[in-house]
Amino acid sequence: MQNTHSLIQQNIGVLKQGLEVLNELDDQVYPNVKHPFSEYGIGSHFRHCLDFYYAFLNGVELGWIDYDNRQRDERIGKDRLTAVQKMTEAIQGLERISWLHEHSSLMVRLEDAGNAAEPSSWSSSTVMRELQALVSHTVHHFALIGVMLQLNGFGIPDEFGVAPSTLNRWRTTAVCAQ
Repeated sequence: MQNTHSLIQQNIGVLKQGLEVLNELDDQVYPNVKHPFSEYGIGSHFRHCLDFYYAFLNGVELGWIDYDNRQRDERIGKDRLTAVQKMTEAIQGLERISWLHEHSSLMVRLEDAGNAAEPSSWSSSTVMRELQALVSHTVHHFALIGVMLQLNGFGIPDEFGVAPSTLNRWRTTAVCAQ
């Protein structure tokens, strides 16, 4: 059964996968790897994911998370070392909130939900639900990053951009097959 600790560890694990990929790239490659059908590169995807983590971390202890009011720090998308620093800080932030109870209530404002002053712009949620959403959101963006890297001739770790539940299934299946 999932709890705050296991969900935080899943999020940290996914972010550490991102760090591994970031550390394999050089500073010139990072801002320039793009999908052939998009003007946005992998840096934009890393930035977008980190924006969501920072919105979560900045609001979770207050009980109000505003995903629409994100930092959108363009340096993260253009500078690999800034991305590494911010990802490391996000991991540290997640480690600091391990005391939160998974069923703690939160109010959440999603993208384009309307004026933050309007009560109808906010939805109720829990710490557990938001941690689950962060893992899913990040894994999907990491999968896109993985495709972009592969299309540009770069190898990626087998586990990069793969959901923790899928990784567990792969491990269980491999053990059962032996």
